[in-house]
Amino acid sequence: MSLLIYFVIAVVVIILLSAAIRIVQEYERGAVFRLGRFVGLRGPGLVFLIPFVERMMKVDLRVITMDVPAQECITRDNVTVKVDAVIYFRVVDASNAVLKVLDYIKATSLLATTTLRNVVGQSELDELLAHRDKLNDKMQVIVDEGTNPWGIKVSMVEVKDVEMPDTMKRAMAAQAEAERERRAKVVHAEGEYQAAEKLADAAKIISTQPIALQLRYLQTLAGIATERTNTILFPLPLDMVTPFLSRGSSEKK
Repeated sequence: MSLLIYFVIAVVVIILLSAAIRIVQEYERGAVFRLGRFVGLRGPGLVFLIPFVERMMKVDLRVITMDVPAQECITRDNVTVKVDAVIYFRVVDASNAVLKVLDYIKATSLLATTTLRNVVGQSELDELLAHRDKLNDKMQVIVDEGTNPWGIKVSMVEVKDVEMPDTMKRAMAAQAEAERERRAKVVHAEGEYQAAEKLADAAKIISTQPIALQLRYLQTLAGIATERTNTILFPLPLDMVTPFLSRGSSEKK
C-alpha cells in the first residue's frame, strides 16, 4: 500500500514539474499570464510557473524573412505590372506583439501587401524600374509606422521582380535601340565636326606655305606606293611643271 502511495506522489510531482518548468531559448521571450492577466516577460533560460495558474506564450525575437505575394498593379502612367517583394522584420517588444495583435506575422504580411499595391499605384513605370531603392525606402517607412504599435520593427522591404506585358517589353526594347542609334549619330557628328575643325586649321597653315601642299602630296604618294599590286594614276600639279615649261620656252627663244 505504501508503494502505491509513493508511486502516486511521484506521478503527481512529475506532472506538477512538467507544468511548472519551461525552457526559454536565448532568442525567445515568454509572455506569462496568471489567471488571464499579463504579468510580464520571462526568459531566457529556465522559467518556473505556478502550475494550472500561469501559462506562457513564447515569442521569437529573431529577424523574420517573408515573401510578399506577387500583386498585379496599375502604375500611375496606366501600365499593368506584376510586382513581388520580400520584407525583413523582427519583434522588439514581445508584450505588444502578444497583447495588441492576434497574429503579428499575418498582420505584417497583409500590411506589406497593401502597401506594395499603393506605392506601385502612385509611381510611374520608369521610376519603378530605375529608382527602385526609393520605392523600397518608402514602403519600409510606411510598413514600419503601421507595425510600430504592435512592437514590430521593419528593417527592410525589397522589391524582387517587376513583370511587364510582352508588348511593353517590345516597346521598351525599341525605345532603347532608338536611343542607342541617336547616341551613335551624335558621336559620329561630333567626330566629323572635330575633324573639320582640324582640317580647317591645317588648311590655314598650308595656305601660308604653298610648298607644304606639295610635300603633303608627295607623302601621300609614298604611302600609296607601298602596295605594289595596285596601279596608281595621279595628277601632276601645275606648280611642279611650270618651271620646266618656262625654261623650255626661254631656250627656244
